[in-house]
Amino acid sequence: MMMDPPPVASASQEATEASSNKSRPRTQSLSQQSDDSQTAADFIRDQLQLEADAREALPYSIETCTKPLGSLRQNVFACLTCNPPPASSSDPYNPAGVCYACSVQCHGEHELVEIFQKRNFTCDCGTTRFTPEQQCTLRINPETNTKGGVHSEQPDPNNKYNQNFRNRFCSCSIDYKPHEQKGTMFQCLGLGTDETGGCGEDWYHPGCLVGLGPNWYEKQVKKVPNGNSNGILPTISEDATPQNDGAQQIDGNQEAEDDDEDPPLPEGFPAEDDFDHFLCYKCVEAYPWIKRYAGTPGFLPAVFLQRDADASLPKKRKLEDDEPDEDSERTKRIKAESGGLEAIQSVAESSETPSQLKEEDGKEETPSIPECKLASFPPAPTGQFSLFLTSEFRDHLCRCASCFPKLQPHPQLLEEEEAYEPPLSDGGSEQGSTHGSGSLYDRGESALKNVDRVRAIEGVMAYNHLKERLKPFFQQFAESGKAIGAEDIKEYFAKLRGDEQAIKDAGEAAKEDHRQEQSGY
Repeated sequence: MMMDPPPVASASQEATEASSNKSRPRTQSLSQQSDDSQTAADFIRDQLQLEADAREALPYSIETCTKPLGSLRQNVFACLTCNPPPASSSDPYNPAGVCYACSVQCHGEHELVEIFQKRNFTCDCGTTRFTPEQQCTLRINPETNTKGGVHSEQPDPNNKYNQNFRNRFCSCSIDYKPHEQKGTMFQCLGLGTDETGGCGEDWYHPGCLVGLGPNWYEKQVKKVPNGNSNGILPTISEDATPQNDGAQQIDGNQEAEDDDEDPPLPEGFPAEDDFDHFLCYKCVEAYPWIKRYAGTPGFLPAVFLQRDADASLPKKRKLEDDEPDEDSERTKRIKAESGGLEAIQSVAESSETPSQLKEEDGKEETPSIPECKLASFPPAPTGQFSLFLTSEFRDHLCRCASCFPKLQPHPQLLEEEEAYEPPLSDGGSEQGSTHGSGSLYDRGESALKNVDRVRAIEGVMAYNHLKERLKPFFQQFAESGKAIGAEDIKEYFAKLRGDEQAIKDAGEAAKEDHRQEQSGY
């Protein structure tokens, strides 16, 4: 029995399949299907965007430590990694603060606390407030005359520290967690330090300034939605409808929005637009002469630190004041009689002869001594309270001979303070670009300036060699618009590994050159 042989593909069919394989688009290749593939144009655009984001996050130059500039009002950071605070506030602690540049260059990978501005502060980086292993990389080491490696220098004895350097803020001494903090905290202008009974420019919750605590708003009773004015709950039907489900979903979204919103200010706390500065009750108590300014021009009325137990005192005092007593009636009669005497005296003064007035005008005017403004102010309120100041409060402070000595130790009360700001990053300069500014090429050139001659030659040759070999590789993809996959890059770099010997040979040739650069003397 004979069987027919299997069908043989025709020559035309084989040619068709071969042509279909050759014409298969690149989009079906493994490299194109890679998740991390991108075109050369996309890679360059992403790199530029990353550098722009870095410049936006760190807009200032971070090449210079501020310690050589001395005492400044500047942004200060506390490093909890290098200087962790003890668990108990009563345990001894050696606090330290660093400037903006050192917080990035010397402590960039550490846990930092941003304390914001502190007056009369000198950077502690590279001083005895840190261990010798925790060095400043920005200042010049006097022993080696090179940049970096600075440690064990003497700190500024005039630096003042408070609980903020332990990451504790406000009178409630809360551990500040920026991602969990709700609402706005306000920084005291600061009249005194911890040593003098003040706060040292601490930050406060509005609720803590009025004695209600940081989370006072959580104790408020929320209004019941869909309720009536009589307080009767709405009837609930047994049949659940889709409309009720929608209402529940809306209520859930509303609660989520409420959680994102900042809590309201407590009752009696001024609006944020009504004041520019404030003095906490600690500083006011440490310097009680400032109490006389409460409620006067440039100063808002006193904001009292009312404890829960004292919340009913103002109402009780008001009721007592409404009741008339014999002393008040007697005072009214005395005022009425004195008013009559003043009227008679004014008539007598108006009856003076013109000759008497002429003689008085002829007298020479003697220079008058400035009167004390406090004499016309009402008595200072009693109790603990904070003072909130408007932008022009300095114009209304008394500067008489008796009051000016009280103001002189506090320059922040006499004139606006100037805060130091580092120079803006220039996006890469001839002296070397800053972190977060300039391109990777600029930072590579800057790094080459700090290596020895042999390593520099090897690095330059390696860079030039890699640049010449990579340019045509990226050019072909950039012109065609095709994507570069991880497999393409790995394959291409595998071909380049055979040229490492040429770079090493160049380095050996540089070693044989016995010329030495001048050492500077």
